[in-house]
Amino acid sequence: MNAHINIEPAGGAVKVVFNGVIVAESRRALVLHEGSYPPTHYIPSADVHMEHLSHTSHHSHCPHKGDASYWTLSVGGLSVENAVWSYQEPIEAVAAIKGHMAFYADKVDAIQESE
Repeated sequence: MNAHINIEPAGGAVKVVFNGVIVAESRRALVLHEGSYPPTHYIPSADVHMEHLSHTSHHSHCPHKGDASYWTLSVGGLSVENAVWSYQEPIEAVAAIKGHMAFYADKVDAIQESE
């Protein structure tokens, strides 16, 4: 694995809240540590309430993870474009995040981890 990236299971349940509504909740989330960036929670897409997401045409590329796809998050009339991303075909070194989604912490109410 890339020396700058470490992936580990989250310590308990992870919940993402947007506009007062739980949009993702999982006991199977992963935490990705990459260099000096804040840790990022990756939640299995099966544990994300996909009815609140709509795929966008935005894409980005990370040399350490691969190509990312993005979704707009919408709840109760409030929408935030490209608030959620996923590496649908990540590079082999970070294959554990395949099928997982991440939320920008500054675009949601909270990302909470509890036991």
